[in-house]
Parts: sequence; C-alpha cells; structure tokens
Amino acid sequence: MSSIFNKKMKKMLAAALAASMVMGLTACGGSSQPTETKAPESAKETEAAAEGTTEAAAAGDEEKKTGSEMTWKLATDAAKDYPTTKALIKFADEVYEKSNGRIAVDVYESSILGDEVSYMEQLQAGTVDVAKLSIGTLSGLYEDTQVFLLPFLFKNNTEMWKVLEGDVGTTIKNGLNDYSIQGIGFTDCGSRCFYTTTEVKTIDDFKGLPIRVQNNQLMNSMVSNLGANPVNVAANEVYSALQTGVCKGGENNPNIILSDSLYEVAPYVLMDNHTTTMDVICMNLDLWESLSDEDKAIVDEAMADATAYDREIWDASIDESLQTLKDKGATIVEPDDATLDSFREAMAPIYEEYSAKYATLLDAINTTLGK
Repeated sequence: MSSIFNKKMKKMLAAALAASMVMGLTACGGSSQPTETKAPESAKETEAAAEGTTEAAAAGDEEKKTGSEMTWKLATDAAKDYPTTKALIKFADEVYEKSNGRIAVDVYESSILGDEVSYMEQLQAGTVDVAKLSIGTLSGLYEDTQVFLLPFLFKNNTEMWKVLEGDVGTTIKNGLNDYSIQGIGFTDCGSRCFYTTTEVKTIDDFKGLPIRVQNNQLMNSMVSNLGANPVNVAANEVYSALQTGVCKGGENNPNIILSDSLYEVAPYVLMDNHTTTMDVICMNLDLWESLSDEDKAIVDEAMADATAYDREIWDASIDESLQTLKDKGATIVEPDDATLDSFREAMAPIYEEYSAKYATLLDAINTTLGK
C-alpha cells in the first residue's frame, strides 16, 4: 500500500515541478522554428487543440491508420523537413508496419502542441504519448542529463553514440521513470558552434561580447569563461535580439543557424563544435508500462530503425547546411588547434565545478571511451 502511495506522490510532485517550469522557463534553442506556438495552459486545452487540428498529424498516410487499436500523439518542435522530424516520422511508420496496423503514431511537428517545456507536462499527464526533448530542456527536470552539456565532452558524434548505446544510455532512459517518463531512444542534436555578427577567430574576440545561450547555468558559465557575456532570450526571439544588438551572437548547430535564418543577422560561424549532444525521445511512463512485451519490442525496434536513419541523414544534412550557408554569404571559420586549446583551457573550471556532482556518470562515460 505504501509503495503505491509513494509512486502516486512521486508522480504528483513531478507533474507539479513540470507545471512550474512551464511558467518559469523559456524554450531552449534547439528548435528549428523561428516562431513558436504558445504552450497550452492545461493538458485539457492541449488535447482539445490537438483534436481540432486535423491537419496537424504529419506522419504517414492517414487512410492506412483507420481502425488502429491505439493512436499515439508524438510532439516535436522541429519542422517537418528537419532531420530529427524525418526520423520520428520513420519511427511512426515503423511502429505501424511492425504492429500490423494495430498502433498508429501521429507526429505533430513545428510546435503545434506547444514548446518542449510544455511537452514534459503533457507527457506526465498522458495527453501527449511521445515527445522529443532536448538536453537543454530535459536537464531542468532530470538534472543528471546536464552532464551532456559539458563542453568538449565528446570529440564527435561517434563518441557520443558509443556512450548512448551502452549502459549510460540505458541509465538515462530509465532514470526518467522518477518523473513519470520513459526514455525510448535518442536522436542526434549535432555539434554546437558560435555564430556572431562580427568575425570571431580567437578567444580574445569574445571579450565582452553578448552571446545568447539557453537558460542554463552550465551554458552561462561556458560563455562567461570565454570572456563573453551570456544573454538568455527565448528561441523565437533570437533573430530580433541579434537585429537590435541585445546579443551579438549565439551558439547552435549549422542546421538551426540555416533554418532559423540566423546567418542573415549573424553571418560569421565559428566551427568550434564545443558541445556535441543529443535529443531524448520520451514516452509517458504509464503508457509504456501498459504495453505488452511484444509491443515494447515493437517500439524498441522501430526506435532503433529511426535512430539508424537519423544517423544516416544527420551528417549529410550538416554538410548541406554549411554549403548553403556559404552560398548565402555566410563566413565559415575553422578554428586552429591553438584556438581550440585556449577554449578547452578556459572551460576547464566548469569540469572542476561539475565533476563531483556528476562523478558517477562522468566515470561511466570516460570508461566507455577508454579515457
């Protein structure tokens, strides 16, 4: 009896925390959308909005989904043509095919169901069944995931995937259970680099420069340690903030810099790749626990196929985005080894600050990578 009570209390506390975050946090800069749909004020409003938006479901052929025993709502803030969304659409198609049409997944892209912070509340309430959450957003709820924001933690996405495919990935997915969420997989979120209104080549060029970062203490420290001034503005306000001089740069992956047209007002891109990170694909925990072993296997297999597809198209999409940025007049700066070494040295105190806090995860990551 007490265990059931504790579980219910844990879910209530987690839902309350997520609700407070909706009021207090801004969306992270991982969206591919320059505009952002206002988050619904309640789970019921979200459900009503979704039911009234017949054109919202992007995944697959609607006719083939008629008669499915279950239909899940999958939410992402990214646009339909963004690599991660393409992978999620593949996930939806694979679930449908592998279940012989018993399970349909409707993908609501482009922030139709709100922003990522609201997705966490909706996942816990069960009004959204599956959602893509960036680490910047998720770390506000599940603090341990913040370890993946440490600068230069991974040399490249090959190292990142090696870690995610092992025990660390399993730990992260299952650790979400404390918040009424089950992680079911990961997708690439790219390597973040700086984009600026004036050319930046060395660490000295950052001195006093107002740089937009996600509203996260670790990322604020990263920018401060470079000598710049961190500025926290919402993702949908970055373009105007660059226009007006509120900030004179920011950081994100090249796909976002292109899709959000940030190069128009900040045409210098420094390819330092300071943070290589991922998105977490999450499912409502009650839904996950209600599934049969057969259906859980279907979800796992479909997610594996979607992740493989995501990895296949991600690197190519970055190359294409960089070429398009060049074609549109952006200047791509490749930092030399001395510059990267100066960045790592400047950011070393961040590791000293957070190493004890995330010692277990960091040890597991380093062991996996043979460090």
